[in-house]
Amino acid sequence: MGNEGKIQRYTGLSIIIFLLFAELIDWLTSFYFSISEAEGFLIDLAVSFVYITLVFLVFKGLKNAAEDLDGHKKRLKNIFDTLDVAIWSHDLKSGTLLITTGIEKLYGHSSEEFYQDNTLWKKVIHPEDLHILAEREAGFSRGEAVTSIYRIIRPDGEVRWIQDRGIPVIDDNGKFVDFTSVLFDITDRQESEGRYRSLVEMSPDLIAVYSRGKLDYINEAGCRLFKAESPAELIGQPISKLIPSDVLSRIKNRELTIDEDFEEKLWFKFKATQIDGQEIDVEMSAMPILYEGRMAEQIVGRDLTQRKKAEKTIKYMAYYDVLTGLPNRNMVRKHLNAALSTGSEMLAVLFLDLDRFKIINDTKGHRFGDLLLKVVASRLKNAVKDQGLVSRQGGDEFIIVLKAVSREQVIEIADRILNEFNEGITIEGQELFVTPSIGISMAPEDGQDEETLIKHADTAMYLAKDNGKNNYQFYTTQLHGLSSRKMELENGLRKALEQNQLMLHYQPQFNMETGRIIGVEALVRWMHPEKGLISPAEFIPLAEETGLIVPLGKWVLEKAAAQNKEWQEKGCKPIPISVNISVRQLQEERFIDTVKQVLNDTQLAPKYLDFEITESVMQNSEKTARILDQLKELGITLAIDDFGTGYSSLSLLKHFPIDKIKIDKSFVDDIIHHSNQGAMVKTIIDMGHNLQFDVIAEGVEEQEQVAFLLKNGCVIGQGYHFSRPLPVEEMEELLFKNTKHEGILQ
Repeated sequence: MGNEGKIQRYTGLSIIIFLLFAELIDWLTSFYFSISEAEGFLIDLAVSFVYITLVFLVFKGLKNAAEDLDGHKKRLKNIFDTLDVAIWSHDLKSGTLLITTGIEKLYGHSSEEFYQDNTLWKKVIHPEDLHILAEREAGFSRGEAVTSIYRIIRPDGEVRWIQDRGIPVIDDNGKFVDFTSVLFDITDRQESEGRYRSLVEMSPDLIAVYSRGKLDYINEAGCRLFKAESPAELIGQPISKLIPSDVLSRIKNRELTIDEDFEEKLWFKFKATQIDGQEIDVEMSAMPILYEGRMAEQIVGRDLTQRKKAEKTIKYMAYYDVLTGLPNRNMVRKHLNAALSTGSEMLAVLFLDLDRFKIINDTKGHRFGDLLLKVVASRLKNAVKDQGLVSRQGGDEFIIVLKAVSREQVIEIADRILNEFNEGITIEGQELFVTPSIGISMAPEDGQDEETLIKHADTAMYLAKDNGKNNYQFYTTQLHGLSSRKMELENGLRKALEQNQLMLHYQPQFNMETGRIIGVEALVRWMHPEKGLISPAEFIPLAEETGLIVPLGKWVLEKAAAQNKEWQEKGCKPIPISVNISVRQLQEERFIDTVKQVLNDTQLAPKYLDFEITESVMQNSEKTARILDQLKELGITLAIDDFGTGYSSLSLLKHFPIDKIKIDKSFVDDIIHHSNQGAMVKTIIDMGHNLQFDVIAEGVEEQEQVAFLLKNGCVIGQGYHFSRPLPVEEMEELLFKNTKHEGILQ
C-alpha cells in the first residue's frame, strides 16, 4: 500500500473514532444526570481524558503517514539522482509537464530550459538520428509503447546515446492525450558494442557463429576467405558447406559448456572448400557460446594457404641457392654428414672457386656477375652429371660431393669440369672466359667429418690458384706448412689493422619516393701496398674464419660512429649509419661493453647507429636473442642483412627484436631477370610488413626494379642505380646536398 493509501486509512479511522466518540458522549451525558454531583465530576474528568487521547492518536497517525510519504519521496529522488535516468510526463490536455531532475545530468540543460521549451529534447537530437521522430509519432498514434535509441548533442559538444521508452495514453475517442517517457544514458553500452563490432568486422581472421547446423553470423574476413560476395550469401546456409563433416563431428561430440575455461576450446587444421570449389588450408578454433539466447558455436579461423607457401619458400631458401637453383651450404653439409655417417664408402669433396670472377663482377656489375654464375652452375651440373651433388656456397664458390668414387674417377670428373670452361661464356652479347681452381679432399684419409673435409679442400683450392689457376690440386699433409694465398692474406690482414691499410666507403640508402638519403652503410675496403685493392668478398670470409673479424669489426664500428658524429657536427642532417656485425662479434663476451664504449667515446646518439646481422645468428637463438635485446635497450636499430640467403625460421625470427630486413640483391635481380617476375621479392616484402619490419632493397640497379618495389610497398632502396659506395669526401658532399634540398635523386 502506498503513502496516499496510508493517509486515507488514517483519515477513515479518525472519522470512525469521532462518530464512536460522539455516541459515547451522548450516553455518558444521560448517565451523568442520573447520578450524584460528585460522581458526575469524576466521570466528566474521565471523558475529557479519553477525548484528548483519541484526538492525539488521530493526529499522530496523520503525522507519521506524512513523514513516511516524505521519506519515500526523498529515497526515490536519491535513486533517480544517482542513475543516468530521467522521467518525462506530459499531459497534452492540460499542458502539464513533469520532469525529474535527472534530465539535467543526461542532457546538460537545466530543468527550467525544458519547462520553457518543451520541444528542446527534439532540438538536441543528432541530425543523423532525426528520422526516429516520425517513427515515434507513428507508434504513439497507434497507442503503442515505443523504444527509441538516438544520439543527442550536449551544450559542451559531447555526443551521448539515449534510450527513450515512450508510453502513450489514448482516451476513449482514440485521441492521444498523454504520454510518459523514461530516458536512459546508454553511451557506454553503445560504444562498447560498437568497438566490439568494429574489432570483429575489421579482424583479418574469420569470425563466425553457427547453431542448429546453420550459419548465424560471419564477418567480412570470413566472406573473403570463402569468396562470398556478402554475409547474406552464407548466413542461413548449412555449416557443413564450409567445414568438413569430420571437424563438425569432433566439435559436436565434445563435452564442453560455456562455463569451461577458454583455453579448453578446440583447435583444428583442415582443408576447406571455397564457393568456387578451390581448396584452402585453414586453421580454426571453436568454442561454445550463448548467441541470441541459445547455445551456439563460435569459430575463429584464418587462411594458412599463403603462410604454407611462404614456409615452403623459406624451407626452399634454407636448402637451395635462389640464384642458381643449386643446393646451398646447408644442404651440402647435410648430404655430406649423411654420407659420412655410414663410413662404408670413399667420397671426395671438390671446392671450386672461379678465377677472375671478382674482377668481372666489380667491372660489369653484380647483375652481370649473377648471370655468369647461372651459366657456371649449369656447366658444373653438366660435367658432374648424376655422379655427385653440385652446390653453391656463396659468391663464386661451389662445392661438389662425390660418393663411392676412386681417386681415378675423381680425376676424370675434375678434368671434365675444366674442359667445360675451355669455351667462352657469352653474356648479353659479350664473350667472357672464366676458369675454375679446384681443391680436392678425400675421405677418410683427409678427414672424417664434413668441416675438416671442406676446410682441406678449400686449402687445396688455394694451392691450385697459386699454381696458376685453371687446375685442380689434391690436399696433402704438406699443405699445412706451405704458404698459400689464403695464408698470405691472413698475415697481410693482421698487418693491415696495424698499418692503417683499411678504409671505409659509404653507400647511401634512399627513400625512393622522396629522393632523400635516409641512411648510410659503412663498407670496409683494404688497400694492400703491393696487391692493390683487395675485394671484401675475399678477405671478409678469411677474417671470419681466422677470428680477425673481431678486431676488424671493432675498427669499423669505431670509425663509422666517429664519422657519423663528425658529419652531424658539420651540419649534415642526422641520419643512421649501418655497420655489419658478424656472428663472431656477437659471440664475444665483451661485445656489449665495446658498443657502449664506442657510443661513449664518440657521443653518437644510439638511434643513429644500425647493426646489420645475417640470418645465421638464428642458429644460436637463445644467446643471440639475449644479446640483441641488450642492444635494443641501448637504443640501437637492428636489421637482418641479405635476407633470404640463409636459414631463418619465421617462428624464431618473430621472437627477435628486429627492426628491418634487407632483401638480398639476388632476389631484387629476379624482378627483371627471372620467370617469377619478382614474386619472391613481393613475398618477402609482405612477410616483412606482416612482422612489422621496415624493408630495404639491396642491389637496386634498374629503374624497373624501383617501380616494382614502390608498387609493392618497399620505399627504401640501396644500390648502384642511386650511388656506388663512396669515399668519405664524396659521401660528405652528397650529405650536404641532401641537407639543403628535399631530394637529390634526379
